[in-house]
Amino acid sequence: MHLMMVAFGFRDTRNGVSELLCILLSVSLAANVVGYKPVIIVHGLFDGPKEFLGLECFINKSHPGTNVTVIDLFDYKSSLKPMWKQVEGFKQAVLPILKNSVDGVHLICFSQGGLVCRGILATLPEHNIHSFISLSSPLGGQYGDTEYLKHVFPKFLKRHIYKICYSPTGQKISICNYWKDPHNIHQYWKSSDYLAVLDSERINSSAAIWKKNFLRIRKLVLIGGPDDGVITPWQSSHFGFYDENEDVVEMKDQDVYVKDVFGLKTLDARGDLVVCVFSGVKHTSWHSNETVYYGCIDKWLT
Repeated sequence: MHLMMVAFGFRDTRNGVSELLCILLSVSLAANVVGYKPVIIVHGLFDGPKEFLGLECFINKSHPGTNVTVIDLFDYKSSLKPMWKQVEGFKQAVLPILKNSVDGVHLICFSQGGLVCRGILATLPEHNIHSFISLSSPLGGQYGDTEYLKHVFPKFLKRHIYKICYSPTGQKISICNYWKDPHNIHQYWKSSDYLAVLDSERINSSAAIWKKNFLRIRKLVLIGGPDDGVITPWQSSHFGFYDENEDVVEMKDQDVYVKDVFGLKTLDARGDLVVCVFSGVKHTSWHSNETVYYGCIDKWLT
């Protein structure tokens, strides 16, 4: 049985239950259980749907019968396409699900996908997304020499990347849309076509509308941890980021929170902002880690 499951590409989840066995189990349970809101998953940089079989398995074990959709768009190398292009593509893909889900849906977004989802939530009026669960996403920006960066820019170190990213050509690459160099912050404000616009660090005439749209969510769940190894600083997963000395300024001291630019402070005051920190989890393991799932995802999928 195990050899057959390996041959078909199914891996073992952390608790030793194969993905295939988990899926078969969830299907059998689903026959008698209904009523959970659909879950939409948006993948990250250099990812695709197959990386999220384990997460689908966890969801269907704890919430049998849940309709889980991993959006099959901008997979792998295509995830380097500009962020606004991805937002529009993913938005068109989720709209039919939202329209067919009168009780609302939940959104789980991994890594770069968390920033894609921020764009969707800001620009999608009258949406019915309940929980926005951001799984190790560079929400505050990215600035670090990581394997992902070296894969895109193999000959450059972090201190030089701004020369590419803050150019019209660079802004056609997704990672450049949220590359935030704290030593060249004025160039970032001037050049960033995506994150600086979402954070209203560039003139954004739609800021008030985007904030209203974003605040339609019922819960914002921010998940990350110090051993991630890719999101830099790791506190960016909780809207923290570096100052000019590369000291981390935590979320509540960031302008986007203090000035409530797009609704973080409002969500916090409502009791709808949840921060989860997990040690010992590497970047590519967040969506297959059962402890993370039951510790800070499962409870928000009701």
